[in-house]
Amino acid sequence: MRDIGVAVAGTGFIGPVHVEALQRMSVHITGILGSRPEKSQAASRRLGLPRGYASFEEILADEAVQAVHLAVPNVLHYDLAKRALHAGKHVMCEKPLAMNAKEADELVAIANKTGLHAGVCYNIRFYPLNLEARTRVRQLGRVYSMVGRYVQDWLLHDTDYNWRVLSGEGGALRAVSDIGTHWMDLVLSITGLRVQSVFADLSIVHPVRRRPTGEVATFASVEGQQLEDVAIETEDCGCVILRLEGGARAVLWVSQVTAGRKNMCTYEIAAEQGALSWNSERPNELFLGHRASPNEVLTRDPSLMGELAGGFANYPGGHNEGFPDTFKQCFRAFYEDINSGAPPSHARYPTFADGAYEIAVCDAILKSHREERWVEL
Repeated sequence: MRDIGVAVAGTGFIGPVHVEALQRMSVHITGILGSRPEKSQAASRRLGLPRGYASFEEILADEAVQAVHLAVPNVLHYDLAKRALHAGKHVMCEKPLAMNAKEADELVAIANKTGLHAGVCYNIRFYPLNLEARTRVRQLGRVYSMVGRYVQDWLLHDTDYNWRVLSGEGGALRAVSDIGTHWMDLVLSITGLRVQSVFADLSIVHPVRRRPTGEVATFASVEGQQLEDVAIETEDCGCVILRLEGGARAVLWVSQVTAGRKNMCTYEIAAEQGALSWNSERPNELFLGHRASPNEVLTRDPSLMGELAGGFANYPGGHNEGFPDTFKQCFRAFYEDINSGAPPSHARYPTFADGAYEIAVCDAILKSHREERWVEL
């Protein structure tokens, strides 16, 4: 890992999460870029990094950089990823990959043409028991149904504000795109199924929010700041029904206005020979449902899991792994693939193609909501 120089763009909530995960892997981080040079310098000092870049051009010109992590507002993903790939840099991008399907498809084409590794940070795949579920579901026969939710409360009040609520910064979808895509990527990666059609009913709880006149970080309080009204066009919550290949059905409830739920993702998958259920608030337990024998709860333990999941669990049973570890394991798959010389077509991490697929599903969800009908993919 030390042979790869990595630059991180983004100093908000998620950029430092990337930095910490990379540092735990002993990846050489060349520096970090903020929205302004002074933010870059402050972040580099705070995180113990050797350099605060003044611009993205500096990153691209730095010969010590072989890979770039993009943890910046969604509206910047397409342009920065495109420039990084053309500059010969591998890219790990936060989701969503781009603002629309056209941009996403272009990025997939560029990545394929360059032969560079290009990943999207769907980190929730990398809870070890979700990898174990991927192995076990294939032993259960045909999948009948999937039901789940991804709920938070950080935008519960009309005074809760972040750039993500603005369609011009985050996209026309918000709750679905921000957290709902994590759920869809997760269950689709576990089952290997694809979406055939969608029906969506979304809701804007706060058509007007009160934003601070100054800057506010993700999950930060705006108490004591001067506020101004801003019209909101992105959804706070909603229901999505999905018809999947093979006749399976899925239902997702997504919300960023559910009090008390800070970051809860759940699924239950029902199949011919059993069921699987997982909850991110208890991420080291996987429920195994049976019809004719006692139900089971599998506790995360490499000695009890298969080769796939065991290879991404670094601590023995009883030593819990959580949210920060998922980033480490996602990036581990990314950089191990780069170091091994494995072609991007055999990637073990979520790829740009996976990210583009999620955007195609989101486009169908938005169309369904607006037209109040089923939409085929």
